[in-house]
Amino acid sequence: MDRLDTMLAFTRVVELNSFTKASISLNLPKTTVSAQVGALEQRLRVKLLHRTTRHISVTPDGAAYYERAVRLLSDFDEAEGAIARLTATPKGRLRVGIPAALGRRMIIPRLPDFIARYPEIELDIHSTDRQVDLLQEGIDCVIRGGVSVDDTLIARHLHSFPAVTCASPSYLKEHGTPRRPEDLECHWIVHYISPRTGKAHAIAYGKGKDRLDICGRRRIAFNDSDGCVEAAVAGMGIIQLPEFLVRDELAKGRLIALLEEEVCDHVDVSILYPQNRNPSARVRAFTDWAIELFA
Repeated sequence: MDRLDTMLAFTRVVELNSFTKASISLNLPKTTVSAQVGALEQRLRVKLLHRTTRHISVTPDGAAYYERAVRLLSDFDEAEGAIARLTATPKGRLRVGIPAALGRRMIIPRLPDFIARYPEIELDIHSTDRQVDLLQEGIDCVIRGGVSVDDTLIARHLHSFPAVTCASPSYLKEHGTPRRPEDLECHWIVHYISPRTGKAHAIAYGKGKDRLDICGRRRIAFNDSDGCVEAAVAGMGIIQLPEFLVRDELAKGRLIALLEEEVCDHVDVSILYPQNRNPSARVRAFTDWAIELFA
């Protein structure tokens, strides 16, 4: 049994805290992963994992071995990747997490280009606004909006989208058009609830000490940005969302931009992947393609 295979199986079990998840991540039967870890323990003559029917924990020897194994695998991936970039086409399964609305509008329609460039990569797309745990869920990389505060991930900036405040012609005809940010306090606001924090986003203008957060009058909120857009189109209130989410509706006149002279926040979009291992040729290929796409 190959030493690198057993080492990789062990590190993946530790990272995902599950033989089942590790087997899915490695695209191997669970019995094979278990046998690899067992063979590693037998060769090293130490117990690396405590196993019960419901729980896995790392022994002190296992923790020490894990730290060294991760570095060795990282060095191996870097050496292999350097050669692969020169001699081979990226191939294999790539698991990518993307925000649902951004995926539908910008990424998924352009995936045929990626597939044409890299026909030997098999894509698994996880489309969700939920905060994805890359290690626990076996995701190779993720596209995410907002500023990353996870120091276990490497972030590559893709784009900054301006926020746009808008409402439907029918809503403005019935309730009037706000002329100043302060006017929004008297208007119905369709709120977006963050799936990560569970909190509703306020409409915001300005920066720093001059920042003004406005909640307005609330009667409906969504944890899905497309729901916010459709509610605004239906005349249910005013929304403030990243420009790409309302671009088509503004162009068709279904929504009208408001207070365009005011300074709004920008939403940063980045692609992230784990810091403790070098990105595979597949991740590098998708990262480079995403940077080109958003540029």
